[in-house]
Amino acid sequence: MPATGYRSAIEAKRDVSYFLMNYYNWERPHQFNDGLPPAKAEKLTKKVSGFC
Repeated sequence: MPATGYRSAIEAKRDVSYFLMNYYNWERPHQFNDGLPPAKAEKLTKKVSGFC
């Protein structure tokens, strides 16, 4: 979060969405997934199952 805060709710929503889609889902390791980020774990599961 910027030190001065956000100028609008739209700006805050954009930053939160970016964080979730680009860091949290693709980069941040999760213990439940044996250290894989959620998006990478899901991609691996689909590849192994042949679903997509």
